[in-house]
Amino acid sequence: MPGDLPDYYFRTRENGATVFRVDTANRQRRIDMEQIATVNVNNGQIRAQGERTLSPADTAAIRAWLERRAAVLARRTLDDIHRAIDHLNLTAQWAQSRASDADLEEVTDPLLMAMHDLRSVLVRRKADRLGAGDTGDAAD
Repeated sequence: MPGDLPDYYFRTRENGATVFRVDTANRQRRIDMEQIATVNVNNGQIRAQGERTLSPADTAAIRAWLERRAAVLARRTLDDIHRAIDHLNLTAQWAQSRASDADLEEVTDPLLMAMHDLRSVLVRRKADRLGAGDTGDAAD
């Protein structure tokens, strides 16, 4: 089993992780985990624990984890957006077929405001993308 363990363990937190070095090469044959750093996924900051200096291998392992973690979070975000689309469709069906007047009174204004905000952002970003594709040669 000790040969199967990674050299580092990353305990994920809300915006990053606590990094531990895994040690199984001790006389008691126990798994020891020594905290060596904390990582912030949002800004990529790596802070060594206490007065510790991270080795190049430590830093390389942490940076590789940061890249993998960022990719996982990006995939999750897109998956959440696709779920939101499904929820909007289910909400439309609910409003049309099952919602009572009291239900609609409770949710209509907040839903309309959220949808208006989302539509404004999407339209503005689409216009920015379309504008970025213009080269200015149309007047020639």
